[in-house]
Amino acid sequence: MMNNGALVGLIVLCVALFIATPHFLTVNNLVNIGIQAATVAILAFGMTFVIITAGIDLSVGSVAALGAMVSASFFVNTSLPGWVTLILGLLTGLLAGVICGMATAWGKIPSFIATLAMMSIARGATLVISQGSPMPTADTVNWMGSTVAGVPIPIVMMVIAGLVCWFILERTVLGRSMYAIGGNLEAARLSGLPVRKIQVAVFGLSGLFAALSGLVMAGRLTSAQPQAGVGYELDAIAAVVIGGASLAGGAGKATGTLVSALLLAVIRNGLNLLNVSSFWQQIVIGLVIALAVGFDVIRNKTAN
Repeated sequence: MMNNGALVGLIVLCVALFIATPHFLTVNNLVNIGIQAATVAILAFGMTFVIITAGIDLSVGSVAALGAMVSASFFVNTSLPGWVTLILGLLTGLLAGVICGMATAWGKIPSFIATLAMMSIARGATLVISQGSPMPTADTVNWMGSTVAGVPIPIVMMVIAGLVCWFILERTVLGRSMYAIGGNLEAARLSGLPVRKIQVAVFGLSGLFAALSGLVMAGRLTSAQPQAGVGYELDAIAAVVIGGASLAGGAGKATGTLVSALLLAVIRNGLNLLNVSSFWQQIVIGLVIALAVGFDVIRNKTAN
């Protein structure tokens, strides 16, 4: 499904829900959709870098929770300023990503396995730090989940993260190198690109975006939750693939990821408005993910 396909799908779905329920096309509901999409979109922007390089990051949901919990722990147990605890949360995500990148680049461990291990480690560390209980977060973190002058800050953070993702991919040497590595790893290496360093940078960015997403989630709840972000990695992967990226690497856009994250949020919102059981919602989202991967496989076969 290409970028324009995701956009067409979003428009068609919005029209269908507008016809099906009068509660869909209201300001409050549209703002709610944007807020719901924000955390997944931020995760997905980081995932976009990884998938473009033909990798996968299964740890982002757990790293999001860990980044928020580390920030909350420093806030509760030290006298550090709130903005410092926020930065420490972001650095936690960056560190987790760098470790995955080093395991993949230098350890030759497939990204699927490296990030699967990190998913377990990060979730376990979150539970150890919190002892399984929520922890309050600093006002600086809470601000990220608040609404200021009628403007929801999570949506602002989503837009900023999207612009950063777009800029890196479209306007930097690092972004062009990601496409080169995803297109042909060996050719990229032979052309002189520092492939290992780029892979570490890619996973580091994914971890950083994941931690940012976790802090936004914590800000909305004014607390860090030990089970936050469970299963979010699947939504992030789905958003990237539906947005036009290929699991084989070499393709992907920030705009496509954003549209697809909104599409997933609209699907969930619409199902809620139509009083569809949460059990059925899981089935629908699973089918959407399966269709997205199916389209990706067909697209790759056609291209070859």
